[in-house]
Amino acid sequence: MPAPAIELTGIQKSFGNVQAVRGVSLRIEQGAVTGIIGENGAGKSTLMSILYGLYHADAGEIRIDGQPVRMDSPHEAIARGIGMVHQHFMLVDTFTVLENLVLGAEGGALLASGLAAARTELARLAREYGLTVNPDARVADLSVGEQQRVEILKVLYRGARILILDEPSAVLTPQETDQLFRILGTLKARGVTIVLITHKLREIMAVTDHVYVMRQGQIVADRRTGETSPEELAELMVGRKVRLELDKAPSTAGEVLLKAEHLTLVDRRGVRLIDDVDLELRAGEIVGIAGVSGNGQTELLQVLSGIRAPTGGTLTVCGRRIDAHHPCDPAEMRDLGLAHVPEDRLRQGMVAAFQAAETSILGYQEEPPFCRNFLLDGLAVGAHCASLMERFDVRPRAPALRSSSFSGGNQQKLVLAREMAREPRVLLVGQPTRGVDIGAIEFIHRELVKSRDKGCAVLVVSVELDEILSLADRILVMFAGRIVGEVPAGQADERTLGLMMAGAAA
Repeated sequence: MPAPAIELTGIQKSFGNVQAVRGVSLRIEQGAVTGIIGENGAGKSTLMSILYGLYHADAGEIRIDGQPVRMDSPHEAIARGIGMVHQHFMLVDTFTVLENLVLGAEGGALLASGLAAARTELARLAREYGLTVNPDARVADLSVGEQQRVEILKVLYRGARILILDEPSAVLTPQETDQLFRILGTLKARGVTIVLITHKLREIMAVTDHVYVMRQGQIVADRRTGETSPEELAELMVGRKVRLELDKAPSTAGEVLLKAEHLTLVDRRGVRLIDDVDLELRAGEIVGIAGVSGNGQTELLQVLSGIRAPTGGTLTVCGRRIDAHHPCDPAEMRDLGLAHVPEDRLRQGMVAAFQAAETSILGYQEEPPFCRNFLLDGLAVGAHCASLMERFDVRPRAPALRSSSFSGGNQQKLVLAREMAREPRVLLVGQPTRGVDIGAIEFIHRELVKSRDKGCAVLVVSVELDEILSLADRILVMFAGRIVGEVPAGQADERTLGLMMAGAAA
C-alpha cells in the first residue's frame, strides 16, 4: 500500500484556554478527494491552517508521503507540494492572468523571460487539466468562475500535488459549480490529491471519496462517501437529527408593504449600481433574490433599508414615499416597522467589542425599557438579552460576553434575534446563513417562516441557491444591477435560475 498523501497524528492546538483542535488524527489518501465538514468552530479551518503552515501545532505529527515534516510557514507547505485556494481569492484585479500566475515566482530579475516561460507552462496546464483561461485578460474582467480557475492554476504552477479548497463554490453559479466539479474530476484523474472544506452536503456527496466529520475540535466520524447520506452526515455534524427539508405551508400574500418603482442608484463615477428596479413585498410572503455576489444585491438592501438614498425612482415603505429628494434614514425606517439584518454582520450588524447585551439592543437603545433619563438601564438590557438568547438558542448564554467571542453562527442568531423579536412589518435579510453551520441554518429558516406566517413581508438576499429555493414563495434574480427575471417558487429550478444569474437569460 502506498503511503497516504497526508497523515496527521494527535494534532492539538489551543488559543489561550480554548482548545481548538483536540488530538486529531486522519489520513488523506493519494489521488483521492477527501471532504472535511463540521459546524462553525469545529476546528476545520484551524486544522487546515496547521497543515498549510499558518499555525504551528502544540502537539502531534504531520507526515507528507510518509515522511515526518515540520510546517513553519506557507512557503514550507508550498515547497512540500501543498497548495491552498482560499474562499476569498488572492488575486490582483488590475493584473493579467499571466502576471498573477508569476507573482512571487517571477523566475529571476528579467521579467520578460519569466513571463515567456510562464506562458508556455500555463498553456500546458490548461491543456492537461481543462483549465482554459485567457492569459492576457485582466482579472477584473473575468467571471468569478474564471477567477477561481486562475487560483487553481496558480497552485498547480507552483508544483502543488495536494490541493486544499476552502468553500470553493461559495460565490459560484450552479453552472460554474458544475464546471468546478468537472475540473476536480480531471485533477483527480491526473493524480492530484484534493481536500475539500465545505458546509454543502450536496458537494460532499457529489465529488468526494471519503469524508471526515469534525465536532468541537475532534474527528467524530469518518465515512466512505458511497456508504453514507446527507442525513447521516448532518446528524454527525450537529449531534442530533436535523431536518434538511423545510416544512412550510403555502403563503397567503396580503397588502403591499414595500414597493420600489424604477429604483436607481448611481455612484459618484456614474456607474449604475441599481438599474431601474421594480419590486413589491407583500405581507405574509417571503421573496428571495438570487444572484452572484456583486450584481447589485448589496446596494439594493442598502437603499431599501435607508442606508443609502436612491438617485432615481421611488420607494414606498408602509405608506411612506421615499425618493432622492425625500430620503429616509435607517432610524426612520425602523420607526416605520422595517427591520434589517445586513449581509456583513461584523461590519454593519454589531460592534465586535460590545457586549452581547449591547448588541442585542443596537439601534433600539433609546427606546424603553432600555433607556431611562437618557441613561441605559443595564439590568433591563441584560434581562432582554438573556431572553433573546434563550428564545433564539444563542450559545453561550452570556449577555456580558463580548460579541466577538461568539461563533459566526451565534453572532448571526443574535443579530436576527434583535431584529425579529420586535415583530417588524417588513424584514430585510442579507445572506441569512453565511458562514453558519447546518444546525443553525435549520433554526434560522424556521424562524423566518414563522415571521412570514405572522404577516411579515420578508425579503431574503442569498447567494445560496438551495436556500432561496427552500425559503422563497417568489424568486427574483439580479444581474448587473437589474431584476432580470421572476419565477414562482414552485416553478423554479437550479438550471433556469443559474442561467439568469449568469446573464444568459437577461
